[in-house]
Amino acid sequence: MQRPPIQFNVPSRREVLCLGAAAYVQNRAVAAEPESPQIGILLGTTYTSGTLEERLDGAKAHGLTCVQISMACANLPDMPDRIPTELPARIKREASARGIAIGSVTGTFNMCHPDVEHRRAGLRRLRVLAEACQQMGTSAIHICTGTRNPNSMWRIHPDNGLPESWRDMTACVREATDIARQSNVVLAFEPEMSNVVDSARKARRLLDEIGSPHLKVTLDPANLFHAGELPRMKEILDEAFTMLGKDIVLAHAKDLDRDGAAGHLPAGHGVLDYDLYMRLLRKVHYKGPVFLHGLSIAQVPGCLAFLRGKLAASLHSEA
Repeated sequence: MQRPPIQFNVPSRREVLCLGAAAYVQNRAVAAEPESPQIGILLGTTYTSGTLEERLDGAKAHGLTCVQISMACANLPDMPDRIPTELPARIKREASARGIAIGSVTGTFNMCHPDVEHRRAGLRRLRVLAEACQQMGTSAIHICTGTRNPNSMWRIHPDNGLPESWRDMTACVREATDIARQSNVVLAFEPEMSNVVDSARKARRLLDEIGSPHLKVTLDPANLFHAGELPRMKEILDEAFTMLGKDIVLAHAKDLDRDGAAGHLPAGHGVLDYDLYMRLLRKVHYKGPVFLHGLSIAQVPGCLAFLRGKLAASLHSEA
C-alpha cells in the first residue's frame, strides 16, 4: 500500500495567522522530513493472546503505527467462513483510535493443495475476507502460492516443480485475482522456499501469466535462498528487485541462519544483509509498509531499533 507523496504547499497569509506562526513552523519541519517506508508488524504472530484491543494496545505501546491484521486477532480462524457484520468496522475503529493503520490482512491458504475441494474452500473464504477489506480500512491481502504438501502449506513437496502443480496453482491464483478485482483489493503473494513460487523468476512468470493490476508481490528476502545460495546473496537480492521491484507492495523483515529453508529468526539476528535490503527498497522507491515478524514481544524493541537504524542508514547510501 503506497502513501500519497508529501506536498509542500505554501500557505496564504490568512492561513498563517489562523494557525499561528509557531504551528506553521512545526508543520513545515514535519513535512520536510524524508519519507521512509513505514515499519509495522504482523500483529497476530507476535501478540498472540488477548482481545483485538489488547493486541493493538501492545503494538501501540511499542510505537508501531502499522499492522498486518489476521482474523485470528479477533479469535476467528485466519480464513473464516463468515466474518461477523460488526467486526470489520470495529477493527478499523480500534486501530484508528490508537493511530495504527491496517496495512494488509492475512489471507493465506494452500493455493496448490492436491485436493481441489480444499482450494475451492480457500477461494470462498478469500471472497469473505476481500469483501470485508474496505470496512477494515485496507486494500491489500497477503497470500501464498502453496505447495503440494497436503498437511502444511509451509512444507516443500517433491511435486511442486511439476507442470500440473503450476497449472493448478495458476488456475487458483487467477480465480483469486478475479475475486480481488471485484472487491477492488490487491493480492500480494510471497515467493517462498517451500511453495511452488520459490524464486523471483517464478514470481515474475506468475505476474506475467496472470497479467492483472490486482496481483502484486510481498517480498521477504529471508525466504529466497535455496541450498548453497547464501554466498550469492547480493546477486539473488539484486535479481529479485530487478525482476519484481515495481510490483512489490508489501515487504517483510525477518532473518535467516541457513539457506534451503525459510528464515524464522528476528530481524538482525541472522545473516541477511539488511544494509543491502534497505538500499534496494530505496532504489525502487518503495513506500509501502515493512512488517516485522518471526519475533516475540520481548524482541520487538530491539528489532524495531535495528530496522529503524538500517532504514536511516540507507538514506545516505547508494545501492
